[in-house]
Amino acid sequence: MFLGVLFSGGKDSVYACKRAMETDSVVSLITIVSENPESYMFHTPNVRKADLIAEAIDIPQLTWQTLGEEEAELSDLRDAIATAKEKRGIEGVVTGAIESVYQAARVQRICRDLDLWCFNPLWQIDQLEYLKLLVSEDFEVIVSGVFAYPLDESWVGARIDYVLIRKLEALQKMYGINPSGEGGELETFVLDGPIFRKRIEILKASKTYENYRGQLTIEEARLVEK
Repeated sequence: MFLGVLFSGGKDSVYACKRAMETDSVVSLITIVSENPESYMFHTPNVRKADLIAEAIDIPQLTWQTLGEEEAELSDLRDAIATAKEKRGIEGVVTGAIESVYQAARVQRICRDLDLWCFNPLWQIDQLEYLKLLVSEDFEVIVSGVFAYPLDESWVGARIDYVLIRKLEALQKMYGINPSGEGGELETFVLDGPIFRKRIEILKASKTYENYRGQLTIEEARLVEK
């Protein structure tokens, strides 16, 4: 089956893509670029750098702009998926949804209307075990944004490894934080992984942080040989 992956460059969309590639043909990465940093539907930190990951994985990318207005952005998503169906011949859509019924239900509705299969390979996965899978399978993932107490500035730009996972496990027990950031606590960006033909090297980045909200903005990056 020919599939399109809703693709932000974060760990969930990248790993969902990897899962889809194991059984089907991924022919398009569908990236929605929202002008609204508080988008209800879409990952925003460094989404404009997702093209580097698409090039590293060597899958064509379809980029679609949205103002990020609630509900109206769903119309933009539908248009993007419809375009991928028409121009790339996709027969189904892959998402990285884990627990968000808000996101999953809306994508499923769009797929149903367009007569497309909706595949959610990470749905209800154990979040801590999932993070350990990412590390064990040699994905290089950094935290690109934090948006919840008690995540301090040291988390911004940190690499997800076993030490960080243990910290997230402790924060889950103490504060109820979703370890994978499914509640919006953190966002990520993937620099390398087993499906990458080249890895991403960050050349220049800036960091902002205030009141438990921080972001790493990748300003310059390049692909390098592995």
